[in-house]
Amino acid sequence: MKIAVLAVQGAFLEHEKMLKSLGAEVMELRKAEDLLGDFDGLVLPGGESTVQGKLLRELNMFDPLKRRIEEGMPVLATCAGLILLAERISNGGERYFATLPVTVRRNAYGRQLGSFFAEEAVKGIGRFPMEFIRAPYVEQAGENVEVLGTVDGNIVAVRYQNQIGVAFHPELTAHDGMHRKFLEMC
Repeated sequence: MKIAVLAVQGAFLEHEKMLKSLGAEVMELRKAEDLLGDFDGLVLPGGESTVQGKLLRELNMFDPLKRRIEEGMPVLATCAGLILLAERISNGGERYFATLPVTVRRNAYGRQLGSFFAEEAVKGIGRFPMEFIRAPYVEQAGENVEVLGTVDGNIVAVRYQNQIGVAFHPELTAHDGMHRKFLEMC
């Protein structure tokens, strides 16, 4: 199984290490030509959603990736990746793929000083360590969106069809449950 990791900006190396430790073959998406290769799933990492969105368009990767997501390619989106998938951003900012029917609040916990750690249950995985770094959360989940996890009443993990979106960074912990769940989808 081959997983493509968006590698134009953000925390992509940690995802690659986690996926490789689970036996997946990994390829990086850095330019449009990389999309010509075959892959079974896509990881949209944390980082800066505005920068990632801009680079996706400038590198002519946006439309082909959106099409693959809409056609059912499994996606794991973490932090900024969740913002890239969201249909709506409640506190401003550009919409990107808009394939996940949720409303997301960017930097919902504040800036860098608002970063924190929590351990809560994630549906289908169990208790999970969650690293939040300038994290968003889901204010509203649309119809048929399955809520997988909450922290302090805020939705921080969802699944909709072929897409898993989480507000935290599972790649920064030793727990591989989120990546396992994603690989099962692939």
